[in-house]
Amino acid sequence: MAKAIMLQGTGSDVGKTVLVAGLCRAAKKRGLKVRPFKPQNMSNNAAVADIPGDNSKSGGEIGRAQWLQAIACGVAPSVHMNPVLLKPQTDVGAQVIVQGKVFGEARARDYQALKGRLMDAVLDSWAKVGEGADLILVEGAGSPAEINLRSRDIANMGFATRADVPVVLVGDIDRGGVIASVAGTHLILPEEDRRMIVGYLINKFRGDVSLFDDGIKAIDSFTGWRCFGVVPWLKAAARLPSEDSVVLERLASGEARALKVAVPMLGRIANFDDLDPLKAEPQVEVVFVPPGKPLPEDAGLVVIPGSKSTIGDLLKFRENGWDRDLAAHRKRGGHVVGICGGFQMLGRMVRDPDGIEGSVTEAEGLGLLDIETVMEPEKTVRNVSARSVQFDLPLDGYEIHLGRTTGPDTLRPSAVINGVEDGAISADGKVIGTYMHGLFGADAFRGKFLESLGIKDGGIDYRAEVERALDEVAAELETHLDCNAIFGLAR
Repeated sequence: MAKAIMLQGTGSDVGKTVLVAGLCRAAKKRGLKVRPFKPQNMSNNAAVADIPGDNSKSGGEIGRAQWLQAIACGVAPSVHMNPVLLKPQTDVGAQVIVQGKVFGEARARDYQALKGRLMDAVLDSWAKVGEGADLILVEGAGSPAEINLRSRDIANMGFATRADVPVVLVGDIDRGGVIASVAGTHLILPEEDRRMIVGYLINKFRGDVSLFDDGIKAIDSFTGWRCFGVVPWLKAAARLPSEDSVVLERLASGEARALKVAVPMLGRIANFDDLDPLKAEPQVEVVFVPPGKPLPEDAGLVVIPGSKSTIGDLLKFRENGWDRDLAAHRKRGGHVVGICGGFQMLGRMVRDPDGIEGSVTEAEGLGLLDIETVMEPEKTVRNVSARSVQFDLPLDGYEIHLGRTTGPDTLRPSAVINGVEDGAISADGKVIGTYMHGLFGADAFRGKFLESLGIKDGGIDYRAEVERALDEVAAELETHLDCNAIFGLAR
C-alpha cells in the first residue's frame, strides 16, 4: 500500500482542496507517483471520471476538486479518488453517489445512519487508489471537531483511524480566530483522534508572516503540535477551478471590461466552473448575480448555468424577477447561453412526471427556445468529444444530466456530440442551449464565440493557465511549508 497523509481542516472552506492540489503537484515534481483521495465530498460541481474495469462508454461522478487534484498528479481521474459524493438537491436532502454511480437519495438525518454502510466502499476505493502509487494525499471534509457526528464519520477521523493515516490540521487565519480553532480542536478531540494529528499549518496569511511567530508559540503551548509552516494568500489559487458554491458568496465584480457576462446564482447551481475559462479572458468580466439583485443591464451575455434542481431553480428564477430581466436583455439584443439545467430552463416547459426532482412536477420555462424537457430516471454521465455547429470547431466536455429535450429549435443544434445532435439555437442565433459542460474550455471555440460578441484576441490557452497556476501553488508551498517533513511523516 502506498504511504499516505491527510489534510483535515479546523472548519469548512479553509483551503484544503488547493493545498492538496499544490502538494500533489509538488510531490509529482519530486518524481513521486502521487494520487488524491477524498472519502466523502459534498458538492454539485461534479466531474466525469473513469470507472476502472467498466468497458462501457459511460463514466462516473466525482467532485471537481479530485478532478483538479488528479490533473495536479498528472493522472486520469478515477471514481475511486472520491468514492462518496453528495449532491444537495434541497436544504435537507441530497443525491448520494457511490463509486461514481447513483446510490440513492437521503435526507440529512437518514444519511447519518447510512454512512456506516458506506465505509466498506470507501475502504475498497482506498485500496484501489493506492495500487501502483508512492504517495496518497487525502483531503478531509468539514472538520474533525464536529464530534457530534464522530460515531459514524467516514470523512475525517473515522477514516483516518480505520486506514491509519496521519493527519495535518489546517487552520484558516483569514477568517480570524485561528489560534482558538486549532487549540479548540485539540481540546475537544478524543485521545484516539488527537494522536492521529502530527502537526498543523496555517493557511491564507496576508502580510508579514513573522507577525504570527507568537501565535505559533501560543498554539504550541496549548497543543504541543509542530507547525509545518504558514502559507501566504495564494494568488494563483484564483486561477484554479473552485469546487464549492460557498465561494460565490464572496465573489465581487472585478474591473469593467469589454464584455460583461452575467450569471444568476441559482440556489442549486451546479458546475459553475464552466465559467472559469471566460473569467480568465482579459477582456471579459464575469459577474455572479446573487438572489435579490437584478441582472445587470449592461451585460452583453447572460449564462444560465447547470442546476441540480431545474424546476426548483426555475421557480426561484421567476421569484427573483430574473425572467423579466432576461426578457429585457433579449429586447436589447443581448445573447443568452444555457448549459444543462440552464438549457432546460430556456424552453417552454419542464416536466417531471415521476417527481424525480421533487413534489413540483412541471413548471413553465423562460420561453426563449421552442423546446420542452421531460425528466427521465436514467442519468447520462460521460465524457464527450463534440463539434460546434455554429463555428465548425472541436469541443471537449462532459455530460451529467437527467431529461430528454425535444422541440422545433433542436433542429438547429448547437453541437454534435459523439455523432448525435445536441442542444438548440434560436432563429436569430442569439440564444444557445446545450447539455455539454465544458463548452467554454475549448480555446478555439471560445475565441470565435467571443469574436461573435465583438471581442477580438480571445481564446487564451486555458488549460495551460491551470497548469501554470498549479506549478505556482506548488512552488509557494515548497517555499513556506516543510514539505520534506510532511511527506516524510506519511505512512
